[in-house]
Amino acid sequence: MKRTIVLGALIGVAALSMTMAGFQAPAGQGREGQVLVDGRGRGDGRGRGPAAPPMLDIMKVKDNLWMITGNGGNTAVFQTANGLVLVDTKNPGGGQLILDKIRTVTDKPITTIINTHTHADHTGGNEFFGTTVEFVAHENTKANMEKMDNFKGDKSVFLPKKTFKDKLTLGSGKDEIDLFYFGPAHTSGDAFVLFKELRVMHVGDTFAGKGTPLIDGNNGGSGVEYGKTLAKAAASARNVDWFITGHSTLMTPADLKEFADFNNDFAAWGQAQMKAGKTVAEAAAAYKVPDSFKARGYTIGNPIVTPAGDLGGVKGNLQVIYNELRK
Repeated sequence: MKRTIVLGALIGVAALSMTMAGFQAPAGQGREGQVLVDGRGRGDGRGRGPAAPPMLDIMKVKDNLWMITGNGGNTAVFQTANGLVLVDTKNPGGGQLILDKIRTVTDKPITTIINTHTHADHTGGNEFFGTTVEFVAHENTKANMEKMDNFKGDKSVFLPKKTFKDKLTLGSGKDEIDLFYFGPAHTSGDAFVLFKELRVMHVGDTFAGKGTPLIDGNNGGSGVEYGKTLAKAAASARNVDWFITGHSTLMTPADLKEFADFNNDFAAWGQAQMKAGKTVAEAAAAYKVPDSFKARGYTIGNPIVTPAGDLGGVKGNLQVIYNELRK
């Protein structure tokens, strides 16, 4: 199949801290309140004064498929005969920004929202789009979302109502979307979303960008299984030309396989450090990106913004791996 894609000048985008006044949503499209968030829905920006609204960009990936970057995880917009399917809804408070970008390319109604995983920079806009939208996610993601303040009490109506364990198909023909679960990685419920006819897959934060990943052990993420999960995804995606990442540019099948290798290498290195009696802190201080990966653009760190001392980073990831190996 001929690959047709408009890449433009796309830069990896981090989840941005921001202050926003509440928006009045269009009729039937829900509401959202005043918030200030980072990649995990926390932070308050004190001492900086009001921040300007974050910048979002929209780019065409293929016919009837767009990607919106900025203010959290990358959002996919897929136009079907019955309406629009969104994958991930960015930070809380950003729903109107998403909708404004969508309206520059299509006026079709939003019918379905798929959340690739639980984090607030991918689920934060659910509330804005209202209860007439069908929310879909892996069953573990729903369980993780139920622990979040964003989805407790009367906000539980914005939790996924349709879930799956291993695979789920939505639509048919040119509108078919296949959802897969290959195992724990970034979290315990990472969904891989395939737009079958277009040969494009959204992989969420299992592949946020070329760097050490963020492994959320608190939500079932696994450093030991991370690379293995990605390898399964790569092997099952032979009919995919492009991958929409969580926070970076579009990637190729070779990129996904390479990232699987990178994570398997990291897990093996961590296991060796633990076996040698190194503490997590000692191992983290000693880690360097292998030259073979460094030459291909890999770095320490990832494009997901998290609070200082929070999960992620080499030390946080090694702690997850050590905890797994001690079981």
